[in-house]
Amino acid sequence: MHRAVDPADGEAYVYGMSFLDAAPSIFACFDQPDLKAPYDVTVHAPQGWTVFGNGATEQTGPQDFRLATTKPLATYFVTVCAGPWATLRDEHDGIPLSISARASQRDLLEAQAPQMFEVTKQSFDHYHRLFGVRYDFGDYDQLFVPEFNAGAMENPGCVVHSDSMIFRGGISRAQLLGRSNTIAHEMAHMWFGDMVTMTWWDDLWLNESFAEYMSHRCLAESTEFTEAFVDFGASRKAWGYRADRAPSTHPVAGAPAPDAHSALQNFDGISYAKGASVLRQLIAHIGDDAFVVGVRDHIERHLYANAGLADFMSAMERASGRDLTAWQQAWLGTAGTDVVAVHLERDGDRVTGATGTRHAPVERPADRPHTFDVAGYSGGDRVLQADLTAERDEQQVPELVGQRVPELLIPNAADLTWAEVRLDDATLAALPEQLAGVPDGSARAVAWCALDAGVMTGRVDPRLLAGTIARSWGRESDDGIRAGVAMRIVPRLRAFLPAAEVPDAYRGIAAAGRELFDRSADGSPDQLAGARLVAGASDDVQLLGRWLTGDGLPESLRDDTELRWAVARSLARVDALDDATLQRLSDADRTMQGELEGIRIRALRPTAEAKEQAWESLAHDADLSNYQLVAHAEGLWGSGDPELLRPYVARYFADVPPLAERVTGMALGRVATAAFPWPMVEQDTLDRSREALARTDLADDVRRSIVDQSFLLECALRARTAFPGGDTP
Repeated sequence: MHRAVDPADGEAYVYGMSFLDAAPSIFACFDQPDLKAPYDVTVHAPQGWTVFGNGATEQTGPQDFRLATTKPLATYFVTVCAGPWATLRDEHDGIPLSISARASQRDLLEAQAPQMFEVTKQSFDHYHRLFGVRYDFGDYDQLFVPEFNAGAMENPGCVVHSDSMIFRGGISRAQLLGRSNTIAHEMAHMWFGDMVTMTWWDDLWLNESFAEYMSHRCLAESTEFTEAFVDFGASRKAWGYRADRAPSTHPVAGAPAPDAHSALQNFDGISYAKGASVLRQLIAHIGDDAFVVGVRDHIERHLYANAGLADFMSAMERASGRDLTAWQQAWLGTAGTDVVAVHLERDGDRVTGATGTRHAPVERPADRPHTFDVAGYSGGDRVLQADLTAERDEQQVPELVGQRVPELLIPNAADLTWAEVRLDDATLAALPEQLAGVPDGSARAVAWCALDAGVMTGRVDPRLLAGTIARSWGRESDDGIRAGVAMRIVPRLRAFLPAAEVPDAYRGIAAAGRELFDRSADGSPDQLAGARLVAGASDDVQLLGRWLTGDGLPESLRDDTELRWAVARSLARVDALDDATLQRLSDADRTMQGELEGIRIRALRPTAEAKEQAWESLAHDADLSNYQLVAHAEGLWGSGDPELLRPYVARYFADVPPLAERVTGMALGRVATAAFPWPMVEQDTLDRSREALARTDLADDVRRSIVDQSFLLECALRARTAFPGGDTP
């Protein structure tokens, strides 16, 4: 049970998060997902509060509430959410709907709820058509709660979201798509997870991979966000590729889960993004009609009960009439990502021969059949295209013979399969100038992922990645791709570039944002995207100082709280934000978000005093929330020269593991990841990480964070060694 107090008005909110193994800390139970039962819940709460839970709420007295008896539920779904909520209500197809947030967010909620209700209704219609089984958990309440440690949780009838998705300031299309996808994702769980629950946590993919795939399919087919799978490729798959490349990789299905806490480590980009991609390959393998028939069969056979991998694959085999044993082992039972490429032979401007290649990781051999396409582009036009099924490590692609040789050759251009795409040298060289002109959003997303993967694996000069951002980002038309690059690649790029080149590289990136900002219409999403990139990447103190006061900004952005804080962070990073200005910003934003920004900015200042205060708070202040701990960590490592930061490398390995005594589960993993000394791209940091991993006293969440962050550090060291200097591409 989590309690949070809103600094905007002093009001308190309480909500239960029984996931993954927390239910026994709230009520007496065994926490196996295959032990399902109906629940009767009564609540005694302060007068004036409202209460939500898995059943419809009836108030039986001034402070007493009774929730309707539920359908059979696994223990990890049981919740109660109580507080002085701001609540809006609606109804669709006989289902009562509500959306709630903190009372201080009422104005924002009222402005944004119509769009959320619309997506909720569209998602219900989509899933009812697709699954052939109606939602049957009574009311459908969605609450946006403070200090939530996950993005959202699919409690039947009472879905909980992080209230960071009640947006402040300008709202981009990428943000709307992301929130809409979360709404559709959690609703998909009503069938995959809630009605039909995995037997044990080694089949968590039956929850998360399906919800991940179904939500993007729902958006693409039934809402305005027809580009949902482009966003999936640009952001979600990039997350999954990094996870599958790391030492902590695991199979999509059947990953070891001796207990619930161990299973928590597998809620990652593999169980979500890779699993969803594997489902797309299954559909390509057996056909969509057979897939839908199999899904309906699976739901109907196990309604309100439990099922495992064998049950699902049996349904797919019955529907398709095919033996899927080998396919299952290759795609679901074996970890790792294949590398695919297409090699052209040419005579002048015509293709005379083409070879497709597929190679599994040497350390994790597998025989995965890939159904995908290859496309080529020149001058903004598609000039080459073919579909292929790669069932051998090397095969000819005769369909390409006679077609025009392209400037850019992109295998898997429709982003249908799960594979690391290896781009040829000519394509890499042409990317900075040509990428933004590619007419297919999925192909552009694939190219960005391929470029990022090349840098991560030490094959591509990180200067090429920086140059492509500087020259292509401002001309990119898809807001999801822009956001994915800005939030995922730009912050991490500084670790891969030689340290002396980082300032100029980021000035080039900021210039790309400024170019988009300057040529975009006032109040447009493009202008917002450009302003955000400038605010995050620029070190131009004069420009940032003007923007902090609204000077030089259009009217639509002058009072944008989130943009103002982004500008303040960049000023603090170069020690150009004084105490009086920070106090004025904090006084103007007495909210939970404003409180966190103040913490982050104080830690961002590149001074010995600021870093020491941040670390002492992180390591020893037991009164801080999980969000506050992360803010201290992000600020500390977000600025400062190596000599200033180096002492905190050793302190990480001394002070962070003991945090497990007061921070647990997802929250501990978030803190351990944020506090990891990733900016110290030095062999000493890697050596200390390896020494720490030899310890036997690390909590699982801390160990996983060190494993994954050490891998990223190793990749950065490899890139700096492989490309230590030279001209910028």
